[in-house]
Amino acid sequence: MDGTATEAATPEARVLDAAGALFYGRGLQAVGMDAIRAASGVSLKRLYQLYPSKDSLVEAYLRRRDARWRDALARYADARPAGAERVLAVFDWLHQWFQEPDFRGCAFVNSFGELGAGSKTVAAVARAHKDAFRRYLTGLATGAGAPAALADQLALLAEGAIVTAAISGDAEPALRAKEAARVLLEAAVARLNP
Repeated sequence: MDGTATEAATPEARVLDAAGALFYGRGLQAVGMDAIRAASGVSLKRLYQLYPSKDSLVEAYLRRRDARWRDALARYADARPAGAERVLAVFDWLHQWFQEPDFRGCAFVNSFGELGAGSKTVAAVARAHKDAFRRYLTGLATGAGAPAALADQLALLAEGAIVTAAISGDAEPALRAKEAARVLLEAAVARLNP
């Protein structure tokens, strides 16, 4: 989906593709290295050469997912006109994501829920992902003439929509969050420009 044919041919990419599908679909703790080996077609010896531990593979999976997730969101939203449309496009993108057949919620929340208390690495990567998302929203909010603080509210709306959609199996929370974001954005811009 996000990789090139050349990347998909490398053992590392095959391992990360397999890990991504299995970890996201089943959970980190439920998937062992042997399952990754079988799904990737990479020998166990080569797998451990690439990733000496499951922890190192989990970290690589999360970092790759972070980069791809944020890139896909930015490509979608940044293609819209600057201003309010770009802010609201975040929620349109979420709505599309929620409709994907393999949607299982936020990989970072899921991973943190599984291992965050016992894995400083998972906790750090999850926090970094959420911080990067908030920084992106800050740029969109200020670009729409709203204060930077609006990004915290937008992030809460997005995060709530992600969790609600994952639990309910319904994509509509993204559209309800979009309407709330529109109200917050209009009010914030109006306060700055009376």
